[in-house]
Amino acid sequence: MKKILTTFAFIVALSTGAAIADDDDCFVPMADWQPREVVAQMARDNGWTVRRIKIDDGCYEIDGRDAQGRRIEVTVHPQTLAVIEFEYEDDDDD
Repeated sequence: MKKILTTFAFIVALSTGAAIADDDDCFVPMADWQPREVVAQMARDNGWTVRRIKIDDGCYEIDGRDAQGRRIEVTVHPQTLAVIEFEYEDDDDD
């Protein structure tokens, strides 16, 4: 019995760790998503130039440039349009 409980605790801990690692995923039904045009407008309102809007891990991902011309990659929640992650991309090809 002790062996079973230990195994169960290990499995629960492992699955919890995986859930924490995937916290930047978006789990929203497509019917509740904002249209791409709204995402593009939100980007323009922030002074960003959009090169591409794609879907990654259930979230919108905007590739483009910020107002200073730096390359950016922004992960946006598809329902609320909240910024989940904002990254500056390195222009070096190294």
